[in-house]
Amino acid sequence: MFADPGKTLLNAFNTGVSYFIPIVVIGGVFLAFSLASGTAGANGMEVTNPLMVSLNTIGMAGISMMIPVLAAYISYSMAGKPALAPGFVLGYLVNNAVVTPNGNSVSTGFLGAMIMAVICGYFVRWMKTWKVNNTIQTIMPILIIPILTSLVLGMAYIYILATPLGFVMDWLTGVLGSLQGGSAVVLGLVIGVMTAFDMGGPINKTASTFTMAIMASGIYGPNGMFRVAVAVPPIACGLAALIAKNKFDDADRQMGISALFMGCIGITEGAIPFAVKDLGHTLPGICIGSAVGAALAAFQGIDCYVPHGGFIVALATNNVALFCLDIVIGSVVAAAILIAMKPTLDKQAK
Repeated sequence: MFADPGKTLLNAFNTGVSYFIPIVVIGGVFLAFSLASGTAGANGMEVTNPLMVSLNTIGMAGISMMIPVLAAYISYSMAGKPALAPGFVLGYLVNNAVVTPNGNSVSTGFLGAMIMAVICGYFVRWMKTWKVNNTIQTIMPILIIPILTSLVLGMAYIYILATPLGFVMDWLTGVLGSLQGGSAVVLGLVIGVMTAFDMGGPINKTASTFTMAIMASGIYGPNGMFRVAVAVPPIACGLAALIAKNKFDDADRQMGISALFMGCIGITEGAIPFAVKDLGHTLPGICIGSAVGAALAAFQGIDCYVPHGGFIVALATNNVALFCLDIVIGSVVAAAILIAMKPTLDKQAK
């Protein structure tokens, strides 16, 4: 049941993230479009157009589903269908404030969701080993396992885990909220490198999960850094392919056009074809460029209020011009390094 926990958890987190990313895209894109039509007010962007208000409602529906979906599919990856329903329930529970025995109202968001999803997965695995008669066995996956898991783990969360997890979230929120100047830039550099390193893989998703967890606490700076960084690798690869015609062939240029578009709408995976073809010359440039863009966003205090990136969400930031400029600067730096490092086509052929 506990064989190779490292591999089990890695697969579970990757599964959870792969299912929740489409939810993030739905929520982020609709929110970005709706907020783009709003006007700045005392409480942020205020949307008044009825159609845009409806888009905002759809976007918020997507955002509200993110954490339950993440928790459910982490649990599902670990223990199959019987873990899916309690995973949804526990994900919803941790994402909403619960009153603990000491009277505090606690919401633990992403951190709570990932921890409870893992506990749920192992708990359901254990329940599936129970020796019961055939009559009870038929209702185990659809009745007994979901109900008992939700009851036991839900109560355990409210009465035991919510308070310490809430303390950790408050501490992390306080630390990140106090980051200024050099310390914020260091965080930006780290987020930038993580974002570009595997272009949408587990390391990128770790950075994404971290920034969205902090968003839930009302801190949008790390998300601003990440949303700049996600756009840099594909835009940089596209620029390099279109500019350096002696180093990229026609197929590269076709990929470059697609990569440019994907970068503009915040899809880091647009850089993957270039990395697959020539990882050694691609990775250093995009990591450095993403780090530069994210560090600039950190230094300038860029906040992004939606969980998506690229130029498409610029109007959902606190400084449209600087957000776009940071993407451009990071992309140009990355493209320049990529062009400088990559050999010419005739040398590649040898």
